[in-house]
Amino acid sequence: MIGNIRNIYCVGRNYRAHAAELGNDVPEQPMLFCKPTHALVPMDGREVVLPSGSGEIHHEAELVILIDKPYSGGSDPDDLIGGMALGLDLTLRDVQSELKKKGHPWLAAKGFIRSAPITGFRPFPGVRALAERDFILLKNGKEAQRGNVSRMIFSLRDIIDFTAAHFGLGPGDIIFTGTPEGVAPVADGDRLELLWGDETWGSVRVKLSSSDE
Repeated sequence: MIGNIRNIYCVGRNYRAHAAELGNDVPEQPMLFCKPTHALVPMDGREVVLPSGSGEIHHEAELVILIDKPYSGGSDPDDLIGGMALGLDLTLRDVQSELKKKGHPWLAAKGFIRSAPITGFRPFPGVRALAERDFILLKNGKEAQRGNVSRMIFSLRDIIDFTAAHFGLGPGDIIFTGTPEGVAPVADGDRLELLWGDETWGSVRVKLSSSDE
């Protein structure tokens, strides 16, 4: 499935508690950025090599939606979304902080290779049913993050309409919908596991390396 993905859109600061923990203002409209498709890596238990020479790398657990139909104004998300997954928006936090100070784009902090581990896609149960379960990140078996779409600042409809209006949206595009509070650095050897409710959907093990492998 990863090979068929066209665009990777990501929503920043879509949970108030996460914005607060980083000292950021809450946006008045969806704040989007993109990752290249080279950022994607399956969460199938594999080891994921990440850079170690650019400061802390933070985990950000997120619900991910897959668009599988053409968008038209006012489209119902339940008609457009063909699948859902869980993913990690890995972030070079020190790099991002410097970029923010300079007013530069975030690509260097967000778009590095293997910065978007993602589980396999599952059938989409409908927007209303999403709030019935939390998504959870376990780090080395302990809960690190817990989120629920009911706490998002911008709804899936808001995100979809905004993305389509400003950047275009169509089959094969995916959207990382934002992370809840609890972001923190990863360390060499960490096992990161994503759950939907009490069901494990995928995992990776972190390997920090000073050179790409």
